[in-house]
Amino acid sequence: MTDPAPAFDPESFRQAGHAFIDWIANYWSTVEKFPVRSQVAPGWVRSQLPASAPEQGEPMKAVLADVDRVITPALTHWQHPSFFAYFPASASAPAILGDLLSAGLGVQGMLWATSPACTELETLVLDWLVDLLGLPAQYRSESHGGFGGGVIQDTASSSVLCALIAAREQATGGTTNNDGLRTYAKQLTAYTSGDAHSSVEKAFRIAGLGDTALRRVAVDTNGCMNIAELEAALQRDIAAGCQPFFVCATVGSTACGAIDDVPAIAKMARAHKMWLHVDSAWAGAAATCPELRPAIVAGAEGADSWCFNPHKWMMINFDCNCLFLRDRRPLIQALSVLPEYLRNKATESGSVIDYRDWQIPLGRRFRALKVWMTLRHFGAAAIREHIRQHVKWAEEFEGLVKADARFELVGKRSLSLVCFRLKGGDEENERLLEQLNATGKAYLSHAKINGKFAMRMAIGGSMTTREHVLCAWKAIAHLAK
Repeated sequence: MTDPAPAFDPESFRQAGHAFIDWIANYWSTVEKFPVRSQVAPGWVRSQLPASAPEQGEPMKAVLADVDRVITPALTHWQHPSFFAYFPASASAPAILGDLLSAGLGVQGMLWATSPACTELETLVLDWLVDLLGLPAQYRSESHGGFGGGVIQDTASSSVLCALIAAREQATGGTTNNDGLRTYAKQLTAYTSGDAHSSVEKAFRIAGLGDTALRRVAVDTNGCMNIAELEAALQRDIAAGCQPFFVCATVGSTACGAIDDVPAIAKMARAHKMWLHVDSAWAGAAATCPELRPAIVAGAEGADSWCFNPHKWMMINFDCNCLFLRDRRPLIQALSVLPEYLRNKATESGSVIDYRDWQIPLGRRFRALKVWMTLRHFGAAAIREHIRQHVKWAEEFEGLVKADARFELVGKRSLSLVCFRLKGGDEENERLLEQLNATGKAYLSHAKINGKFAMRMAIGGSMTTREHVLCAWKAIAHLAK
């Protein structure tokens, strides 16, 4: 009989760990030498590796060599300081070390009893973030008689799905989980901006409500949900015998960073007894800066749930989404399933939080460690300055676009996002964007805004400097015809 695999060989782990930490540190130091967007052809990675798993183990040195040979060339380098596409996927040393510590501890935080530190640290750091963002106190864990609070999800997609399920069960008195939607008397309808993230539509499919239950409300010229159109859609559905139950507002849309009129939407939500969920995945982090906060948190006191992604702009690496709830009971009632093997005295006492009831899966990682370690290591002041610099550089980039007669802005700058285009047709703009991305010197993505193809300059990388922003503009201006 052979010995079991040495899963826990501390000395080998120590040696390999040093090598991998050194590799990551060297990567950070040299990432600028790589093209931002991967230049490999489809199928290249697979062609470089064996077709089946090895029968015999290999030393970590050999594995790391293949990271250099195969993996790194096929990466699009999200931590490259000239990555300006989509929205940033930020990272930092303390956050990465927090994830490493979480992996090393191997904790399953589904119940308070399965690791009290995992649960209680999460509750604490979510309360910290309520204060740091200037959110209403209703989202703190002790609010509403101890029924408020926050939870760390993987992404904003999971948050909107959880909010939707809670809203569905609240609207139907908890009947649809037991009897199904087909037995419910009324057609449930929900509303979101035409420019809202695709995760809203996906959540409806997963929750069994279907695309036809979701009303995509037209946006105005600034990309914000048209309030008059929302009211008209509500009245049409009510007249048709439908039951409006959910509305999702966007604070910082993916296309152009538009911020919906949340106070007005909240007023309608109250009038029609709808659950209001606010998706502030990207823009939410900017609320750490008091001067940027008013537009971002406006109307939050009228929302039932509000979420943002620290992994986009707070130097906390993916995945990390924070979902805050005014009253967590509808979510828990919708998702709680308690088999005998999960029963324990702490849960039955009602004095602890069991985060398994706040999410789709049962198991959960110790994500709070990386949030806690990042906030402690940098402090709130450094995070604010990090965001302020990006907004300042975006304002400067906006000025460069305005000053070049060949270009035009598409909508208003939103925080650190600038949308712009050549004065010309879509094909010309698509060609310019592809030429820029093919150089490897910078990477931008695009959106359709008011029917026009626009390039998006999204500043937010942890290693980005003003010089990288200016160099990106120089490359764009040079390639423009």
